[in-house]
Amino acid sequence: MKRILLTSSIIYCSIFMGCNSSTQQPETTLTPPAENQAGQSGVQDDQSQKNVVQIASGSKDHTTLVTAVQAAELVDALSNAGPFTVFAPINAAFDKLPAGTVESLLKTEKKDDLADILQYHVSLGVFKTENLTDGQVIGQVNGANITISKKDGKLMVNGTATV
Repeated sequence: MKRILLTSSIIYCSIFMGCNSSTQQPETTLTPPAENQAGQSGVQDDQSQKNVVQIASGSKDHTTLVTAVQAAELVDALSNAGPFTVFAPINAAFDKLPAGTVESLLKTEKKDDLADILQYHVSLGVFKTENLTDGQVIGQVNGANITISKKDGKLMVNGTATV
């Protein structure tokens, strides 16, 4: 195993150095970001498809979700290109929670709990509804799994939430 790793490293270095040996690279100066500079969410890109946060921010049915994403400081993570699939709860789903639940989770000291809950709703990859199958198990960003089921012709997550 060590021999394969060493051989691979030597080949990689040889190729890398061979590609760079004949031309001189221009000097590049990197400027450290300003303290108040935004992360990925601050990148201005009017050409690419909208990211998860931009889509949710434009939806009147996802205002509670957007507030939660901001409180959990996940805006930059979800502003990346992905691919992500978000099983995004609408405001009405949040309204069904016991009174005070959302307000409690939005508190600073509950940020980690809120982030875990939100990451439970995010999958790495593209999962289109037409490709979801009954009994399909999908890993979530927080390490847990969800199970897709079909009930009365509707797709459900864990038998309770409609997709």
